[in-house]
Amino acid sequence: MARRIDVTGKGGVRLAAWEFGDPPKSDRPPAGGEPEQSGHGVLLLHGLMGRASHWAATARWLSERHRAVALDQRGHGRSDKPAEAAFTREAYVDDAEAALEQLGLGPAVLVGHAMGALTAWQLAAKRPDLVSGVIICDMRASALGAASQREWADWFKSWPVPFATLADVRKWFGEDDPWVERPNPARGEFYAEVMQECEDGWRPVFEHEQMLKSRETWVYDAHWEELAQVQCPTLVVRGLDGELGRAEAQEMVRVLPKGEYAEVSDAGHLVHYDQPEAWRGAIEPFLDAVRLV
Repeated sequence: MARRIDVTGKGGVRLAAWEFGDPPKSDRPPAGGEPEQSGHGVLLLHGLMGRASHWAATARWLSERHRAVALDQRGHGRSDKPAEAAFTREAYVDDAEAALEQLGLGPAVLVGHAMGALTAWQLAAKRPDLVSGVIICDMRASALGAASQREWADWFKSWPVPFATLADVRKWFGEDDPWVERPNPARGEFYAEVMQECEDGWRPVFEHEQMLKSRETWVYDAHWEELAQVQCPTLVVRGLDGELGRAEAQEMVRVLPKGEYAEVSDAGHLVHYDQPEAWRGAIEPFLDAVRLV
């Protein structure tokens, strides 16, 4: 199942939140007559250009024990994309805060990939009462700089849109994209998920300009200070071939007051897509530990 719940974000932006599994049946008494310990709330935050459905597989196994909700962030997925909306760090953090409060999830574990991970640790620093744990998946705390932003702008221009078919989408992002070092079918599937059929072919569900606006609000700054303010247990996860290097990841763990480290072999930036079973193996013990705190 996939159940949509509308959330009102900062500035009245309508956001789509999704549950991809049945809520945990923790209120049923076991044979002994006492209720089982209920799972905690989990809010899943995708990265730049992503959407809530990228978390579907993770959300389904999470929902066996927890209430897991994935959020289409502003400008992404089925959420609103108003031209006049703010795409600042504050807006993204406030949206996630609103989702936790309106869905009644807090205190929750925040699971974030890339940009979503930055939102997660910034919200944990801002509202420790709403966050019981954070999982950071392949997001750097260091500044990336102006050159990185220019590279992204040029990359967007290189996309051969519209794509004639979804097979063309999968092939370009999985094989032909100059940023792909070796064939990666999981990457092709990831980008196929963010395409919609239009009259002239397949185009992304987001606006490139809004993605660049979103990105420019974090690439010029480092985020170590906010990381140090996160008081809850935090797991830093990286793929061995991802964008977050081992040295920086381990420094992030050192800076975090309650930091832990995990890495997934044979995975790149899209850890939860590249190696879903290994991803589960990396984060499930952490979730269990947080649940017992």
